[in-house]
Amino acid sequence: MLPTRDMMTLLLLLLFFCEAQSRAASKPNFVLLMADDLGIGDPGCYGNKTLRTPNIDRLAREGVKLTQHLAASPLCTPSRAAFMTGRYPVRSGMASRSQVGVFLFSASSGGLPPSEITFAKLLKDQGYSTALIGKWHLGISCQARGDFCHHPTSHGFDYFHGLPVTNLRDCKPGEGSVFTRAFRLLVFLPLQLIAVALLTLAVLRWLGLFRVPRCVFLFLFLLAALILGLLLGFLHSFRPLNCFLMRNRDISQQPLSYDNLTQRLTADAARFLRRNAETPFLLVLSFLHVHTALFSSKDFAGKSQHGAYGDAAEEMDWSVGQILDVLDELKLANNTLVYFSSDQGAHVEEVTVKGEVQGGSNGIYKGGKANNWEGGIRVPGIVRWPGVIRAGLEIDEPTSNMDVFPTVAKLTGSPLPQDRVIDGRDLMPLLQGRTQRSEHEFLFHYCNFYLNAVRWHPPNSTSIWKAFFFTPKFSPEGANGCFPTHVCFCHGQYVTYHDPPLLYEISRDPQERNPLTPTSEPRFWEILEAMQEAVARHARTLQDVPNQLSLGNLIWKPWMQLCCSSSGLSCQCDREDQDGRQSP
Repeated sequence: MLPTRDMMTLLLLLLFFCEAQSRAASKPNFVLLMADDLGIGDPGCYGNKTLRTPNIDRLAREGVKLTQHLAASPLCTPSRAAFMTGRYPVRSGMASRSQVGVFLFSASSGGLPPSEITFAKLLKDQGYSTALIGKWHLGISCQARGDFCHHPTSHGFDYFHGLPVTNLRDCKPGEGSVFTRAFRLLVFLPLQLIAVALLTLAVLRWLGLFRVPRCVFLFLFLLAALILGLLLGFLHSFRPLNCFLMRNRDISQQPLSYDNLTQRLTADAARFLRRNAETPFLLVLSFLHVHTALFSSKDFAGKSQHGAYGDAAEEMDWSVGQILDVLDELKLANNTLVYFSSDQGAHVEEVTVKGEVQGGSNGIYKGGKANNWEGGIRVPGIVRWPGVIRAGLEIDEPTSNMDVFPTVAKLTGSPLPQDRVIDGRDLMPLLQGRTQRSEHEFLFHYCNFYLNAVRWHPPNSTSIWKAFFFTPKFSPEGANGCFPTHVCFCHGQYVTYHDPPLLYEISRDPQERNPLTPTSEPRFWEILEAMQEAVARHARTLQDVPNQLSLGNLIWKPWMQLCCSSSGLSCQCDREDQDGRQSP
C-alpha cells in the first residue's frame, strides 16, 4: 500500500494529466480554404445552375452560408494581408498608392511586415502544427536573397508548399501576358517614335535640307536594339524567375509545371492532415484556381459547360471534396472548423484575344475584381463545424474575411494583440445564433490605399447603407468593368469623384442600380453625416507605416532573385514527382 501522501500526489498528477489531455482534445482544428478570383455567382449553393460544385455545396448544407461576406480589399495581395492579420491592409502598408496594387515579381522587397501578427503565429504559440499549401502572394524577402522576412515560414507557418507570388498568364506559355499595356507604353510606343525619327532624319538628309551625322543614326539603331533586347530578355526570363514552386524555403520546381498541379498540392495537404491527426492543426489550402492562367488536369479539361474557367472551378471543387473526405476518414470532422471563401470577386475583364470569357460570375452584383462594387467584394463565405454550428443556416449580416483572425484567436484561447487595432470581429456568436446582428456597424472599403466607400448597418435597423466617395469609370461605355486597362484603377483620371457621396441602400438595392437622393430618401443628409463621422473616427486610428507596395518595393531586384541553380545561369529544376512527393 502506498502512503496516503503519495496516493494524494499520484491522484493530483492523474487529475492534472487528464485535464491537460481534455484541454488539448478540446482545441479545434482549422482548415481554411481560400479560392482565388472565384465569384459569388460561381458555386451552386449561391445560385449557379451550370457549374458543378457538389463539395462546396456540401459544405454549405452542413454549415453556415454567409450571403454578405466581404473581402477587405478587391485585390489579391491586400485582401490576403487582411485575411491573415484581421486588419485593413492600409494598417500594414499593404495598400498601394499607385496603379499596381499587387506583387508581380518574386524578387521584390515588399511584403507582409515581420511586425504583423498572423493567425498562424497565434496558433503556433498555442502548440498547433501549421501549414500553408498553395498561393502566398505576400512577399518573400526584405533586403537580400534568402532573408525570407516576408516568407510564410516567418509568419507562423511550420510548412509551406506552393507558389510564393501568383499565377499569371505569363506563367503558362501561349496564354498571353498581363504586361500588354506596359509593353505598349514602354516598348512599342518608343520603337514607333524611333522609327519615325529615323525615317524623318533620313528624308531630310536625302533632300539635303539637314545634315545628320551618321552617329545619330547609329545611336537610334542601338537604342531600338536595346529596347528589343530588353523585351526579348524579359519574355524569356519572366517565367522561370517568377513562376516557381517552393517547399519551405527551397525551390522545388522552377519554372512550375501545371501537370497535375492541383492533385499534387491536394495530396500534400492530405498528407499534412494525416501527419497531424493526433495534434491540433491549422491548414490553409490557398488555391491557385481560378486565377488566370487557367489550368486543369486531363480528368477535368473540357468537362464543364464553361470552358477553361469551368474546368478549373470544378477541379478546385474536387480538391475541396478530397480534404473533406480525409477529415471524415480520420474522424476529425466534428473537431474541425472548415472555412471556405475567395480573396475577392470574379475578374470580369478576363477575356482572351479570341473572345473566350475566362473570368467567373458575380451573380446579380455589379462590378468585379479590383473595384468595390458588390461584385468585387461580396464573396462566398461558408463555415462548417458539425455539432457546434447548426447546419443549413443562412446569414445575411455583414461579415468580413478579417473576422477569421479574432474567431480563431477566441476559439484557441489566444489573447488578441493589445498593441494594434484588430478590425475583424469574432464570428462565433453570429454563427451559433447567440446574436442576430453582426458586430460590424461600419465597414470601410478601400481601393488600394484610397478609402473608396463606407458600409453602415445602424443599430436596431434592417437597413444597410453604402456610400461611395468615388467610382471607377467603366469602359467601354455600358460595360461592367474597365476592359482597356484589364482592371479598374483607384485614382486620377480613371475614377469619378462624388460630392455628395453616392448613396445606396444595399439591403433593398444589392445590385446598386438606384443611387438615393435627398428627394428619394428623406434622411439622406443625416445618413451621410453619420458615415462621414465614422470615417473621421476611423482615420484617427490610422498610423503612417512604410509603403510595402511602393515602386521601390515592387520593382525586380536581381540581387534578390531566387534560383535553384547555384550558378544562377540556368534557373531550372524539378524536385517534385507528379504525385507531389519531393524527389531525392
